Amino acid sequence: MNPPESATVKHILMYPIKSLDERSVERVEIVTNGGLAGDREYALFDGDGDYVNGKNDRQVHPIRAAYDGETARAEAVTLSTPEQEPRRFELGAVANDETAALTDWLCAWFGYPVTLDRNREGGFPDDTTASGPTIISEATIETVAGWFDGVDPNGMRRRLRPNIVLGGVPPFWEDHLFADRDSRVRFTIGDADFLGVNPCQRCVVPSRDPDTGNEIEDFNKTFIAQRRATMPDWSGGDWFNHDFRLMVNTAVPEASWGETIAVGDELTVDKTVPADETSVPAE
Repeated sequence: MNPPESATVKHILMYPIKSLDERSVERVEIVTNGGLAGDREYALFDGDGDYVNGKNDRQVHPIRAAYDGETARAEAVTLSTPEQEPRRFELGAVANDETAALTDWLCAWFGYPVTLDRNREGGFPDDTTASGPTIISEATIETVAGWFDGVDPNGMRRRLRPNIVLGGVPPFWEDHLFADRDSRVRFTIGDADFLGVNPCQRCVVPSRDPDTGNEIEDFNKTFIAQRRATMPDWSGGDWFNHDFRLMVNTAVPEASWGETIAVGDELTVDKTVPADETSVPAE
């Protein structure tokens, strides 16, 4: 049986502060660079100007973040840790007492200087050459969660940190959204055009409990073996020089900046085009 040719957007997930908790929204505008308005709009940096994130500091994982706001852009965040009571901070203010209080809170937790920087137009994407939203199917999340004892789909989703979760399709259907390194896959979500660029190369973060930072033993080994064993016929191309890849990185043509996507929108696959017909370089 052939897989369906389209999918439905079931969840849109934002990460207002890069590396911290998600926020679910019903609709969101696409901004400059093809990112989602408010996604990874803020990021933590150390004194050397490097990201403070789960890849390089396990102290990120125990921080809980809950966001307030009427739109996709978070207006305030409530932060807490197992050792610190919840405290609410306004976001968006520049160089005022609230910003200083937030910085002080972060420095006290990490034990070294930390700043919170903002980029309103485009945020701080993980992949700067494919800075559109990341996409995965709900069925993929459920399948991958089943590879590991004690990990449920919600926990796996938090480990993988996607922007768009699709419903109505089988596991790994999203692998239809990329081709080989010399090509891009065109598709639409609602009225917005997208380019599927590559399968996301994973880092250490999915192996760690999103609340504690504790790692699953042999996570990478198990993941790679299972990914290889379950790879559908439509996956592949020349991206899989290794199998520690999951989820799809995308780009958004400039003509679709300013469009809005929403939960319930249909994703429809169009055609594969040469990469040199787009402005997105190969990885």
